[in-house]
Amino acid sequence: MKIAYITAGAGNMICGNCLRDNNLARALLDLGHDVQLIPTYTPIRTDEVDVSLQRVFYGGINVYLQQKSGLFRNTPQFLDDLLDHPALLRWVSQFAVKTQPQDLAELTVSVLKGAGGPQKKELSKLIAWLKVQQPEVVHFTNSMLAGMAPEVKRELGCPVVCSLQGEDLFLSNLPSPYREEAFAVLREMVRHVDALIAPSRDHADVMAPLLGIDASQIRVVMPGLHLEDFSPRSAGNPQEFVIGYLARVAPEKGLHLLVDALHILQSRRGPEGPRCRLRVAGWLGEEARHYLDTVQALVQTKGLGEDFEYLGTIDREQKLQFLQTLDVLSVPVSYRAPKGAYVLEALACGVPVVQPRIGVFPELIEAAGGGLLFEPGSAEDLARSIESLMADRAAAVRLGQQGRQGVHAKFHSRRTAQETAAVYEQLTGKVAQPYGV
Repeated sequence: MKIAYITAGAGNMICGNCLRDNNLARALLDLGHDVQLIPTYTPIRTDEVDVSLQRVFYGGINVYLQQKSGLFRNTPQFLDDLLDHPALLRWVSQFAVKTQPQDLAELTVSVLKGAGGPQKKELSKLIAWLKVQQPEVVHFTNSMLAGMAPEVKRELGCPVVCSLQGEDLFLSNLPSPYREEAFAVLREMVRHVDALIAPSRDHADVMAPLLGIDASQIRVVMPGLHLEDFSPRSAGNPQEFVIGYLARVAPEKGLHLLVDALHILQSRRGPEGPRCRLRVAGWLGEEARHYLDTVQALVQTKGLGEDFEYLGTIDREQKLQFLQTLDVLSVPVSYRAPKGAYVLEALACGVPVVQPRIGVFPELIEAAGGGLLFEPGSAEDLARSIESLMADRAAAVRLGQQGRQGVHAKFHSRRTAQETAAVYEQLTGKVAQPYGV
């Protein structure tokens, strides 16, 4: 089957959605389908083999300039191509460009309007390219690209699929009145989408009222990993207990709560008990630098300076090595996270997890095992759960092994690709044959 998968780059950040889209496209390719992973805004950044096209549509520079001035809505093709060049977009993405919330909100609404917005020229260029490719299905990475759907269906006549990947958090934080307008436009645009796919049942329940539909109309395809290089962790050091955090550093991800839990654990440590350490890895945006400074100041105030380590952004090899050093992983988010890929990555190495009882985490742990749930926002309950693993290291190892078995049995990327292809098959009304068969 010939599939056009339109993803969204996130600048210099290793974005969870980019990782998932690239992972899925690669798995569909492995099944024999003809998949083109098409970046928008910027090139994608992933820690696996990048299977995306080496060109960008809706280039971030062009999109922004067209939003700000009508002059750039009629520029010649050669200038558009220059501004959309992946090398230029990668270079610009290295710098922290602060955009006013109102500008970002206006841009979001404009892109959602599709052919009715200032970026109409960008949509026309994408449609013209897709007509040459003649895909059987067009798949959007998230609903904020759903404004393209009416034109895609009118010009190409093929089914349109749209993933839901946590865009509610971004849209809900837009300033009023743009927030209300964005959701109103979104509800109109999703009427032109043939299938919506969420990565968890909880996220389907979150998004359904925002989209003005019933949750039963949203398919659920849970995430998967390419598991070939996730090795089981070796035995840890009995003299210490290492807690890991592997996610973007931001207030909603809850690193400060983990520091509070670490302080509780250290205050309860007996003379013979293992010393707790907290190892943190993840991308840090300029807007969150003050937050990290606040967390590090909290670490010093609580006397945890020797037990806290921030490693920054890590590549895939470093990530796999990082997971091998952990006794437990926790990312105590404060919102209903839709995917939680870091949980699957930890479990794939046999590292047990402790996660809040919200979002996707109850579903992941019920399906794979390997983890404990705690009361969201409670450092005391988080510490109590981690402490139970510290108190019985053998049980913690068994829990991690259970999670590893569950992930390898149920959360491999091939299963995700097969379930996604089954959605395509249903929409096209034919068996999804590998391309060329």
